[in-house]
Amino acid sequence: MFARRLQRALLVGVMVVVGSVPALADRGALATAQDGTPTAAGTPTGGLVAPEVGIETVPPAVEETKGPNGEPATSYRDVQLSTDELEQVRQGEHTAALLMHTSSAFTRALEQGAIDAFTEMGIEVVARTDAGMDPAKQQSDAETAMARQPDIVLTLPVDPVQAAEAFRPAVDAGTKLVLLSNVPEGYEHGRDYVGIVTDDLFGIGQAAAEMLGDATQGQGKVGYIFHDADFYVTNQRDQAFRKVIQERYPEMEIVAEQGMADPADAESIAGAMLTQNPEITAFYVPWAEPAEGVLAAARAAGREDVKVVTIDLDTTVAVDMAQGGSVVGIAVDTPYLLGYTMAIEGAYGVLGKEAPPFTIVPTIKVTRDNLAEAWEASLHEEAPQEVLEALDG
Repeated sequence: MFARRLQRALLVGVMVVVGSVPALADRGALATAQDGTPTAAGTPTGGLVAPEVGIETVPPAVEETKGPNGEPATSYRDVQLSTDELEQVRQGEHTAALLMHTSSAFTRALEQGAIDAFTEMGIEVVARTDAGMDPAKQQSDAETAMARQPDIVLTLPVDPVQAAEAFRPAVDAGTKLVLLSNVPEGYEHGRDYVGIVTDDLFGIGQAAAEMLGDATQGQGKVGYIFHDADFYVTNQRDQAFRKVIQERYPEMEIVAEQGMADPADAESIAGAMLTQNPEITAFYVPWAEPAEGVLAAARAAGREDVKVVTIDLDTTVAVDMAQGGSVVGIAVDTPYLLGYTMAIEGAYGVLGKEAPPFTIVPTIKVTRDNLAEAWEASLHEEAPQEVLEALDG
């Protein structure tokens, strides 16, 4: 059961819970764009496409990143509406529901992206929910939202098996389902859902490897901690890190590796690696929560010289980076663009236009030099005060 709960939690990059989301809301409370956020992203022909990120990103690894069933990746910039299509959607008086799996900085940014895109398309958001990572609550949320008869639903299925049942009434009613990362069991692209939108999985692992290479001048011995589960999101990220290190950094060597199913085990895994392989100078950790355990193990061993790269923004890990500690690189996604792109794919659905089966958004490399700017570019909110204070310290 723990492995399944962990997999649910890992379906998003940032899982910092920050409060509740109202179960239902009207459009008037939703349609205000955040200051500085592009609310109209025109194509060259005057249609609609998600905006580019206002900071350098990793070029999408569309050849390497694959969907849960091996689907080829499409860049988010290729998901767009023409001027005529945009006008057709605006004339349709469509509605949408945002059925989120949890409440966090990640989901706030994703929802804002979706809301901004829906506003541009004249689509009213009639329901917003937060399942709290509970499949039963998500099923109840779906039933409640369907009373509003939305034309489009954006969601991340918490549990693929239960979600197949939870969203079947919506699919059968003709509601256009757009998915974040995960797919209900047995659902088929084009029949049951419009498309999947997620991170550039290879690009995230690649970014982590490149930041470690930059921080170590391409030299050193690496402890490699990977997610020990059959889950395409973390598997591709982990494998990409290994591939890039082995192929592009001949003077870096992975000298110890171990799978991790429970993030609470990361500290003991890293401690054992440092004891058995004292030559280790760096660690790869598959996401931020277990990275905190690795930092604790390094401190306990008196190895503040060890460098760490990981994935996803987290306050504790970011403070260590800001203070010039062990964390030298964090690869992060762009949830605002996830939401914006999902909304456009929802419009594809109501237009009867075929969407790509699997679409990816760009990755940002976060270092101490761009930490504050990258936090805002990724999550569309200012970095926590303790991070900013550590940067100024």
